[in-house]
Amino acid sequence: MERLQKVIANAGIASRRKAEQLILDGKVKVNGQRVKELGTKVSNSDEVEVDGVLLEKETKVYYLLYKPRGIISAATDDKGRKTVVDLIDIEDKRIFPVGRLDYDTSGLILLTNDGDFSYALTHPKFKVEKTYVARIKGIPFREKIKQLQRGIQLEDGKTAPAKVKLLSEDKKQDKSIVEITIYEGRNRQVRRMFDAIGHPVQKLKREKFGLLTLHGLNAGEYRKLTTHEVKQMRVLADTGKVGHI
Repeated sequence: MERLQKVIANAGIASRRKAEQLILDGKVKVNGQRVKELGTKVSNSDEVEVDGVLLEKETKVYYLLYKPRGIISAATDDKGRKTVVDLIDIEDKRIFPVGRLDYDTSGLILLTNDGDFSYALTHPKFKVEKTYVARIKGIPFREKIKQLQRGIQLEDGKTAPAKVKLLSEDKKQDKSIVEITIYEGRNRQVRRMFDAIGHPVQKLKREKFGLLTLHGLNAGEYRKLTTHEVKQMRVLADTGKVGHI
């Protein structure tokens, strides 16, 4: 069951505040009965009319995309640049990315039209982990790695503890490969964390989001999530635990 104004807003008829006003003005009917109570809740089986027009029930969709570098993580771009939504071949483009990846960052990103699903996976309080592999300049000392693991002070506050693993180092070319797992999603967070310890990121890729991986996909390719995967991701957000896929 969902609040009536939220259902109207999700259908794209109006903002939630405008939807509330439509209800108060008596312009909304549920199953043929006029409703003026803002606390009204409806289910998927209820028929909702706004100004005499029956709301179409939108089917929820969920996509996993291997985002290439040089693509905007947004539904649209005012500069006309290609976005992650442009890479999904569907007629109804009312989908949006779950969180974001920087223009120069590649890897796993989800797209959906399910606002609740997106919120559960991106809000820090649910602690859904995202794993990145970064090529960084230089070879960090163990204490630098520990700083990232404990949380590091950035201009917008201290980061939450992270899981960090040095995968390889190349002394000749003065670079390292590091795996880092975080559950926050601040703007350019991973890059800023490495900048803060003096080892700027040269290349960055998100390889895992919760239990989901890029397995079987090349850059620019995507697939639909299975019903089971969607349920498992919801469980992960709710409990922090998940069974085997």
